[in-house]
Amino acid sequence: MVSRRAFLLGGAGLGAVAVTGGGGAALVEEDVLPGKVAFDRALGRCGSLPTPPRTPGVVQTQTFASRRRGTDVTAVVVLPAGVRSLWHLPVVVAMHGNGGSAASAAKNLRLDRYLTDAVRTRAVAPFAIVAVDGGPDTYWHRRASGDDPLGMITEELLPRLRRQGASTDRFGVCGWSMGGYGALLLAETAGAPRVAAAVASSPALFPSYGNARRTNPRAFDDAADFARNDVFAGLDRLKGVPVRVDCGTSDPFAPMARRLRRRLRPEGAMGGGCHDGAFWQRHLPDQLTFLGRHLR
Repeated sequence: MVSRRAFLLGGAGLGAVAVTGGGGAALVEEDVLPGKVAFDRALGRCGSLPTPPRTPGVVQTQTFASRRRGTDVTAVVVLPAGVRSLWHLPVVVAMHGNGGSAASAAKNLRLDRYLTDAVRTRAVAPFAIVAVDGGPDTYWHRRASGDDPLGMITEELLPRLRRQGASTDRFGVCGWSMGGYGALLLAETAGAPRVAAAVASSPALFPSYGNARRTNPRAFDDAADFARNDVFAGLDRLKGVPVRVDCGTSDPFAPMARRLRRRLRPEGAMGGGCHDGAFWQRHLPDQLTFLGRHLR
């Protein structure tokens, strides 16, 4: 179960270990006590931020008025180096995490560099990554306010990209944290064969509405909203969609990622790392290769 303290990476975990002695440390190791993330970070188990590939790609920013979201939305189009337009390119929709944006996801994760490297060194056919604003805390589903990020993607963003020449009959989707949850939800909503592949990196999944509310009170409007948008309840709708799920063993969402992997049997793995950009960047090369393979 995800605790609010673990989710916020507070410093209380190390204090708990200090006062409880060796037995407390053992409990933290087994995820019984909150603070495992802080504990593992102090021990160097989160891993370091990798050096991104050297060659930058092409980054283009566009903004459009979204009726589905009731606001202007920014989309960041990421292309491999040497590619100047979306013409005939397949698309991967990238979904940012809580508090993030299209711009922060593209910039902080160096998506253009990793995409260029995948095309140049891994025999991946060129495709576009399009990161889009879903709102800082909408959790990528229709809210009581009327804000509808998924509707924005399927009914506004993808048709807009098609008019610009992109190939959107089939598309991929990827996301991190809240966006990892969103990627799974979008894949369930659109289904096969429309969704060519889905990647969820450290998906922010909750075992119950109560747990979600304690961790992030803005993630869902109420218990009914949680139930309508429960990824686990819709796993059957992923039939025919290739899925990859990666999560760090020191991630506060690791227990739910393990549960998802047991149910879904996706590609990817649980591995050393935390809920951070270091883990996400280390896995980008394999994730982009996975997406490119299924977009062909």
